Amino acid sequence: MAFTLSAPCEYREDIRKSRFLALAAPIASAAEALAFIAAHSDAGASHNCWAWKLGNQYRFSDDGEPGGTAGRPILAAIEGQDCDQVAVLVIRWYGGIQLGTGGLARAYGGSAAKCLQAGERRELVARSRCTCHCGFAELPLLKARLPELDARLDSETFDGHGANLQLAVPEARFAELQRLLADISRGRIVLRRL
Repeated sequence: MAFTLSAPCEYREDIRKSRFLALAAPIASAAEALAFIAAHSDAGASHNCWAWKLGNQYRFSDDGEPGGTAGRPILAAIEGQDCDQVAVLVIRWYGGIQLGTGGLARAYGGSAAKCLQAGERRELVARSRCTCHCGFAELPLLKARLPELDARLDSETFDGHGANLQLAVPEARFAELQRLLADISRGRIVLRRL
């Protein structure tokens, strides 16, 4: 079961005189992840190391730290916390004491993990995308009942008889949505998977 964050969060820690600030946020695209990282990076810091994960896509950066000591441990923390659709930026202000490669990996990965643990999380649900045509008479009732099924209205386009709807519904609730549409329309609304 995968999770994402409900809202951005942060975590601060001092490790052997170096200051670490971990920032994490939910993302919906690679561009959103890069925008979050660019907006929150501190040019005055020693290092701005980051990682993001979005389904099967992921990227990370050590930003000048020895290879594999920052970005990969941050990504490992994201995966270790069963998170997806998140970006994590860990900013380090060097304090004058070398941490070594193991110490760096523990500091970056640990800060990222603690940040994600402190954040408010929500479960990611696999959704089926589907479409239907709904008459004007049934449309308000359908829209009112969608939250009961945890269904999302992705788009609607109107014509002379009603609206073409694109919906995203949890796979386990697809049959319930079919029954609801049949009930409110007396069998006239047909739900098709995309």
